[in-house]
Amino acid sequence: MIDPADLLPEGLEDRLPHSAAAATRVERAVLDLLDAHGYDRVRPPLVEFEPAMVRRMTGMHTRHMFRFVDPASLRMLALRSDMTPQVGRIAATGLAHRPRPLRLCYAGQVARMVGDMLDPRRENLQLGAELIGSDGVAAAGEIVELAIAALEAAGATGISVDFTLPDSVDLLATHQSLEEATARAIRRELDSKDAGALVAAGGEGFLPLLYASGPFDHAIGRLAEFDTAGILASRIDGLRQVAARVAGRARLTLDPAERHGFGYQSWFGFTLYADGVRGALGRGGSYQIAGTDDAATGFSLYPDELVERLAAVEQRRDSLFLPLGHDPAQASGARREGWRTISALTADDDAAALGCTHIMADGAIRPL
Repeated sequence: MIDPADLLPEGLEDRLPHSAAAATRVERAVLDLLDAHGYDRVRPPLVEFEPAMVRRMTGMHTRHMFRFVDPASLRMLALRSDMTPQVGRIAATGLAHRPRPLRLCYAGQVARMVGDMLDPRRENLQLGAELIGSDGVAAAGEIVELAIAALEAAGATGISVDFTLPDSVDLLATHQSLEEATARAIRRELDSKDAGALVAAGGEGFLPLLYASGPFDHAIGRLAEFDTAGILASRIDGLRQVAARVAGRARLTLDPAERHGFGYQSWFGFTLYADGVRGALGRGGSYQIAGTDDAATGFSLYPDELVERLAAVEQRRDSLFLPLGHDPAQASGARREGWRTISALTADDDAAALGCTHIMADGAIRPL
């Protein structure tokens, strides 16, 4: 029976050996891939002053963050809930002198105040890449292609990319000179996918956006038919170019009015899914780093669900038992060859009970 004093808060969990090994392997595989594509790793702190956490990204909210007072400065601190704004701050300060485009990547834990019904987890591993200094079609294509490759490297299969145009409703509302209250109601009903409520809110002209969704080729065609005034023409053309670049690498879909999870993205965004993994594995898109002239494009992966699926089939590594009195030089040689060794501490240590598959005996390695 577990002592109540040992229980963890809701939404938090320990990673036991299999899960920790899978998480480490996923993180290493993704970071190695990003490094191979020229993305330099940065490691921002876990805690920052609260204003710095939100000022670089429009749409960021502190209500999702754990906050507390710094005893040294008496200023409000926040525990990060998203590493992307921190990378934006680094680009705007310590790396402001570096030529653009600037390619940065990161990995670390993030935390939020509360989970939700679909994902009660309150602590997540976040991995990602940011291409700072460009939000054009070429940058978008590179980032989407890289996000797919990162999921493949992590072990995901059956990858899907769902594109969106986060600012499309705002552009159309501005073109039609709608009052802000009406535009807000239209955005709300589009978010809920409620056609009747959308018409009642004065958004009958936006109904085609609800039906311009699904498999990419079909949906982008429906969207182009709807956009008779050419308000979204450049975005439609850009998405077509990005989709052509990754054709065959993943299933591609489009939901042009989807805004959930795209609080600071601008002309395009995308959500990543994979077979056998519940919910979204990541999101990305284009955005502006507030207070700078830097447009940027990037993606973030939240691979915890994938990690748990991989951990469930994690194979125990072969391990070599080193009995008392073994030759240290031979043991070092075995480790150089790739063996994982476990040394006996007493004569009673049992190799099989310790999970070993082989034993060093008489100077040779033998299976148990």
